Amino acid sequence: MRIGLLSDTHSFLDERVFHHFRDCDEVWHAGDFGTLEVLEKLKEFKPLKSVWGNIDGHLIRAASTEDLVWDCEGLRVYMTHIGGYPGKYAPRAKKIIADELPGLFISGHSHILKAMPCPTFGLLHLNPGACGHEGWHKVRTLMRFEVKDGIVKQLEVIELGKR
Repeated sequence: MRIGLLSDTHSFLDERVFHHFRDCDEVWHAGDFGTLEVLEKLKEFKPLKSVWGNIDGHLIRAASTEDLVWDCEGLRVYMTHIGGYPGKYAPRAKKIIADELPGLFISGHSHILKAMPCPTFGLLHLNPGACGHEGWHKVRTLMRFEVKDGIVKQLEVIELGKR
């Protein structure tokens, strides 16, 4: 299963996302869509798994969820927008991680791209950074990877250019 991962679009969806994710089976968005139009365009493009973020209004919240836990090709995945990262998890996220024991934890919000292991819970943490224009990040980023036999493989970082 090939996955395109993005977050923090903040109402802007770069057309190059569709190029970079054209061979992906699914797109996962870790919150802060900004507008329902961004969510709908991604949904029309590929099957979409998503969580809402702190800037998302009632329409996006009705079309998404705050926390999402599922199995992908033998890998337990947990995604939320404000989740922190290994060593500095948000309290709610830490409880869900402890209860669900995912092998992959995905969050957005910080606009800081991260790919790091968590030895405490034995998981991989991914934050794709931000691919919108809003925020303090300098470069807009995405991630692309494959999940096979319960393992994340071929993880790539894609830079879309300056904010």
